[in-house]
Amino acid sequence: MSGYLRVSARGRMVKPTSSSELDALVSVLSRFPAGASIDDILTSFDGGLSERVVQRRLVMLIKNGAVIAEGQARARRYRVTSPEINPEIVLRMKPFTFSAEAKVIQEKLKRPVNERGQRVGYKRSFLEEYRPNNSYYLTEANREYLREIGKVPDGKRPAGTYAKQILHRLLIDLSWNSSRLEGNTYSLLETERLIDFGEEADEKSFLEARMILNHKEAIEFLVESIDQIGFDRRTILSLHALLSRDLLGDKALEGQLRNLAVGIGQSVYTPPSVPQLIEECFDEILTKAASIKEPFEQAFFIMVHLPYLQPFIDVNKRVSRLSVNIPLIRENLSPLSFIKVPEGAYKEAILAVYELNEVALLRDVFIWAYEQSCMRYSATQQAVGMPDRLRLRYSKLINETIVNVVRGCLNKKEAIAFIKRHAEELIPLSDRFSYVEIVERDLTSLHKGHLVQYRLLDSEFEKWKKNW
Repeated sequence: MSGYLRVSARGRMVKPTSSSELDALVSVLSRFPAGASIDDILTSFDGGLSERVVQRRLVMLIKNGAVIAEGQARARRYRVTSPEINPEIVLRMKPFTFSAEAKVIQEKLKRPVNERGQRVGYKRSFLEEYRPNNSYYLTEANREYLREIGKVPDGKRPAGTYAKQILHRLLIDLSWNSSRLEGNTYSLLETERLIDFGEEADEKSFLEARMILNHKEAIEFLVESIDQIGFDRRTILSLHALLSRDLLGDKALEGQLRNLAVGIGQSVYTPPSVPQLIEECFDEILTKAASIKEPFEQAFFIMVHLPYLQPFIDVNKRVSRLSVNIPLIRENLSPLSFIKVPEGAYKEAILAVYELNEVALLRDVFIWAYEQSCMRYSATQQAVGMPDRLRLRYSKLINETIVNVVRGCLNKKEAIAFIKRHAEELIPLSDRFSYVEIVERDLTSLHKGHLVQYRLLDSEFEKWKKNW
């Protein structure tokens, strides 16, 4: 975290707080797994800091999610969010941007579809030229970085242990984000109510609810069966059958490779239409994926090649997004749930694979998406990063909304309606969807350590929590 200037209540400039100063405080707190009092902290710094300075830095760390505060007054104790903190890894809450390499490819896709040249078909050579464990779409540095940020405590436990521990959060996050990338309009809280209670949102279609519930069943299948599944026909066809249930208009198409031609909207790419070619390439994709030893390369390979082949009549990208988690779940790495991934960036990256057989855009999306997922799940690292643009712009409104939900003792259904109405009245359309997500996610993770940020009382929180 870079330092920044503050102005005190009396108008005086306050010395910037640097990342090293915050890191030093986090380092002290990590020595107290059960939490440290202000006196503990001051003693550890051996008189080098005033209580006011320590309090100010603690507030910053609490706001950034690195520290939790528990208790009241002098009994208040502070502890790091995870005792397994790794100070060498600092993930930044940066907005998504393409790399310089990807931007070159991006320029080729900017022309309207009718100006991008002749139609292109499936190039089997793109698949055949890939040699497992010799060819790599992710660089060695990419793979090392992803493995480091994806590590979880005691990852040597039986396959799938970590995913089972966070299953409820994973079901909601991955179901919602993967569906969102398909244009589903359910909000995060609406998704949670549907998954937890089977309650469909008002004024939303059955197909949207079915899409989310299909994701839930497919994710449960992955986690519960991780010892019996892999990159084989049975697994991938089963995933498609679960994800496409009641969405294709013909039950015979669920869990089956297609024998009909399909098109790609707003693209010059035409997927293969010969059933024999589809069968052969599908098997080759699975054989090569199963041969790849490195889990992140394995995940990214399937994210590239399943959508490119389009082996199913529909739901291909959804199958690929869940399939990437097979090696991650198996090795007890943080899962990938596509949190915050911009729909436009994802579609453009897939389009670059379709039309140009270029993976740089999708690689950028994959790495950034995994960073965001690790921020959500992995306990190995703590993020002491800058708030994102929307949080900075709407921080006062976000706080006010959360306070109103808690003090109004709103349950989830009531909160969904309130947040939506509040956003429609006060937030520009371009920011509305992301704003609603921020508020809903903050509400779902609200605990007593956050109450100081909102000037809420324990009694107000407890009353709301019972109704929530």
